[in-house]
Amino acid sequence: MTRDKRITEDDAIATLSDGMTIGIGGWGSRRKPMSLVRALLRSPIKDLTIVSYGGPDVGLLAAAGKIRKIIYGFVSLDSIALEPHWRAARQSGSIAEPVEYDEGMLQWALYAGSLRLPFLPTRAGLGSGVMDVNPHLRTITSPYADGEELLAVPAIRLDAAFVHLNRADASGNAQFLGPDLYFDDLFLGACEPGHRFVSCEKVIANTQLLDEGSFHTLRINRSMVDGVIEAPNGAHFTSCEPDYGRDEAFQKAYATAAANADDWAAFTKRFLTGSEADYQVAVKDWRAQS
Repeated sequence: MTRDKRITEDDAIATLSDGMTIGIGGWGSRRKPMSLVRALLRSPIKDLTIVSYGGPDVGLLAAAGKIRKIIYGFVSLDSIALEPHWRAARQSGSIAEPVEYDEGMLQWALYAGSLRLPFLPTRAGLGSGVMDVNPHLRTITSPYADGEELLAVPAIRLDAAFVHLNRADASGNAQFLGPDLYFDDLFLGACEPGHRFVSCEKVIANTQLLDEGSFHTLRINRSMVDGVIEAPNGAHFTSCEPDYGRDEAFQKAYATAAANADDWAAFTKRFLTGSEADYQVAVKDWRAQS
């Protein structure tokens, strides 16, 4: 018998504490674990280190003042190039320790963490401004005949990880059905056991996992997961292909509200102060009125 790992978003957040390093899967405004992010927003947890290929997850946490340090490859809403709360945070200097990596460097840092290695060598980042803005980075000389100088990307280990997938069974075997895994497996692999959370559109029986996709879509297995959250529409307003695309109208309303303090306060009161169920109802009501 395999263990039933189904919990709620609030159950997951209740296991976290101030100062943790949290990795958030997805990519920009694509398949982000937004129901878990919203639960984190409702909590008193603060002083976080966030690791992300950022989208509205980073923007919302920055706006709420919960980020002390961030390690990121970018922070974008995809169809809107710059996440507005993130831009405001960077311009104001409100995040104490921003660490900007090349996208490949961030992948390699998570991969090193998943392998329990201290670093991995790469050419990514060499000869770029990444080295200038990250003076802590070091290079290493190949011990072989080539003698090539490479960048030694330090491993990232996470205290907690959030990812959102299309399907999962109750024990944590999870499935992506869209075009890309977005390194969600690396976020889980680089995380310490105990706080590895998968939200999904639907929890299904293990025997149904091959009904919608081949075994190639089953890159996340139960040994990588500590909690499973069934969260229909849980990635909203980001995309979760093929279940739904990005809610471009709502994303535009989000970005517009972010430009004005009073508008953002009204947006927060309407959409972000209640439970996840309240959020989903508020979005339906907004859509009906738009």
